[in-house]
Formats: sequence, structure tokens, C-alpha cells
Amino acid sequence: MTFKKTAWAAVVAMTLAATSLSAHADKKELVQKILASQQTALDDMARNVAEQPARQLAGGARSIIVQAVPEDKREATAKQVDAEIRKYLDAATPIVRASATKLSQSAIGPLFEERFSEDELKQLIGMLESPILKKYQGMLPELSNMLLEKVVTDARPQVTPKLQSAEANIRKILDTATGGKLSQGNDGKAAPAAKPAAKK
Repeated sequence: MTFKKTAWAAVVAMTLAATSLSAHADKKELVQKILASQQTALDDMARNVAEQPARQLAGGARSIIVQAVPEDKREATAKQVDAEIRKYLDAATPIVRASATKLSQSAIGPLFEERFSEDELKQLIGMLESPILKKYQGMLPELSNMLLEKVVTDARPQVTPKLQSAEANIRKILDTATGGKLSQGNDGKAAPAAKPAAKK
């Protein structure tokens, strides 16, 4: 009798363990499906991470080109800088994208497994694959651009004078710091005012 009870307990334990492993495997598959559905967002994030230092490099180089490079060499110099930045982006973006994809498995995947039940994961996949959600996400760039255009148009009359004032003050600071070289380079005239960024 004891042997039968022990054998039965072992069978039950093995069945429970197999069920648990199967459920764990099912959850892993569901999480993989969720992560795969978010690949575009991961790629966008990776591109932004790679582009941020490139934007800083370009901004710094642009300032130096305008202030220190002779006018007849500026265009060629700018093209060389652009080529280097493009080379950096071509090399860095795939590395960051691969890192984001790899780390999403180890960093994000376990959180989904821990905090969502199998049924909740299935519901989440249903939501992410919803045609309505996809339609909404497809509209986001258009909505963002439309809003950006209207905000720029609406805010420009108030922002432009503040931008011009800041620009003039910065020019004075830089002119003083360079011993008047900026004003001499423009024959004493202030540089044209920058305009707020318009829709891309």
C-alpha cells in the first residue's frame, strides 16, 4: 500500500512538473510573440539612440564651420563632416538595433512572464494585433505632423521675438569673447535670425 501511495505521488508530481514546464514554455512563446510584434518600436528606439550623438556631433561641427572655417571651404568641409556622420550611423545603428533586440529578450521578457498570466498575455497579443490599434498607430505620424505644423504656426509670433532676443544676446556674448571677430566677419551686421523648426 505504501509503495502504491509513493508511486502515485511520484506520478502526480511528475504530471504537475510537466504541466508547469509546458505552461512555462507556452508563456515564453506568448512573450516572444509580443516582443516580435514590438520590433518596429525597438528599431525606432535603437535608431534614436544611435542618432542622438550624431546630432550633437553635427551641431558642434556646424558651429565650428560657421565660425572658424573660411567661407570658400565651408561647403566642402560640411560634406566631409556629413559623410563621417553617415558612416558612423551606418555602423552604429545596426549594432544598437541588435543590442535592443537581444536585451529585450532578457530584460523585458521575464517581466512579462512574471507579471502577466497566460490568459492576460493572450489578451495582450489580441490587443496588439487588433486592426483598430494598427490603424491608430499608422495614423500617429500624420497626427503628430499635423499637430506640429499647427503648433509652430500658432506659437511662432510669440516665440520668434524671444528666439531673436536670445540669438542677439548669444551673438554679443560670443562677439565679446572673440574680441569682436563675429561682428567684423559680418561687417558689423547681426546674423539673420533663426526660425523655429517647421514640419519635417
